[in-house]
Amino acid sequence: MAGDGDAAGASPEELERLRARVAALEEERAARPKRHVGRAVLATVMIVLGCILAPLGAVAAWTADLAGDTDRYVDTVEPLAGDRDVQNAVATRVTDAVMSRLDLAALLQDTAAADRPLVEKALGKLGDSLQDAVGSFVHDKAQDVVASDAFETIWTEANRRAHAAVVKALTGAGGGAVQLKDDAVTVDLGPVVDRLKERLVDDGLTVAGNIPEIHTDITVVQSEDIGKVRTGFRLLQLVGFWLPVLSVLLIAGGVAVAVRRRRALVAGALGFAFAVGLLGVALSVFRVVYLDALPPGVSQSAAGSVYDTLVRYLRVAVRVGIVLGVVVALAAWLTGPGRRAGFVRQLWHSGIGALRDTADRAGLRTGRVGHFLYRHRVWISWLLVAAAVVAFVLWPYPTGAVVFGLALTLLFALAVVEFVAEEEGEPRTAQRGRAS
Repeated sequence: MAGDGDAAGASPEELERLRARVAALEEERAARPKRHVGRAVLATVMIVLGCILAPLGAVAAWTADLAGDTDRYVDTVEPLAGDRDVQNAVATRVTDAVMSRLDLAALLQDTAAADRPLVEKALGKLGDSLQDAVGSFVHDKAQDVVASDAFETIWTEANRRAHAAVVKALTGAGGGAVQLKDDAVTVDLGPVVDRLKERLVDDGLTVAGNIPEIHTDITVVQSEDIGKVRTGFRLLQLVGFWLPVLSVLLIAGGVAVAVRRRRALVAGALGFAFAVGLLGVALSVFRVVYLDALPPGVSQSAAGSVYDTLVRYLRVAVRVGIVLGVVVALAAWLTGPGRRAGFVRQLWHSGIGALRDTADRAGLRTGRVGHFLYRHRVWISWLLVAAAVVAFVLWPYPTGAVVFGLALTLLFALAVVEFVAEEEGEPRTAQRGRAS
């Protein structure tokens, strides 16, 4: 009641000042969000753009490695030499090439009389049809050749020499045993045919030595749009290093501009992981589309093995991006002021505190080392985080397991610091109670 009397007795000047003050406060409150709208929009645009560029950056980095690093390319295609589907496709291809040049009737007539028993012995138990028998015999020997260590050596050396030609097929510059023709990337199997002829002669089919030099090939990639893909591939090669960096810088810049930085960091990290995950889905979808579009003459199983082998490091990059995004988002959330995050931190401190109490009862004290860690624990924690980041950046080709392992190592190191740190002159139990 007294307040009403005071308000009723206020002078018009005082009422006017109060009205002006209220109006100013309302105007300030209305204007504050408007000042933040620009920052919020800019932060959102930067983070979204960075997330969009993330999968493109992964493809660009993979492209730059494949086209610019011969050792990386050889390491990528080397497992194909041991792939059963690729071996079967190569064996079938070289068998067809040899059989197309093997005129049995004419060659058997030209065979010396002393050699004919060996030929007949080699062919006698293989079937009634001489052509089918020889074809089966040649295919078996071709299988032996492609399953041998010699084929792995031929395959590796041929791909190392032909790396420049792969660049030609994908970017338009280079030359060698790998060629781009009829919208297909093909590999010359001439050395494999030569090895097969030697094996046939050694196993009694001496007529194979009369076969002239044969250059046949196997198609590893075929698409009507390969010319269009080549243009994009060349562009991705040029921006291979900078596009991933730009993606990260955009997300980091968006977080720095945002009003609520921690929430923006969580959103950006999860968006990064989601965008990279979409790339993984796209790779699986494109595999089905690509195989369905292959012509009948191309082995589906071999083409699938080649595709899976070529993109396997890109799939590793996808897993790295997903794990990295989730780890960063989880770390940002756990260090935030949320009630659930605080509960998790309390469990963390309580668990380490229980271990320290056990160590204290056992008479284990950390002394000066513990006092030093306690005084500088904040700086030491940030140094450990920086060390984990540097280790990830300097790791030649990190995997999802590497990212997860670095995160666990960092957690373990932080737990050790908290366990050892001890304030001078204060029991640990008191420290634990204050930390929780």
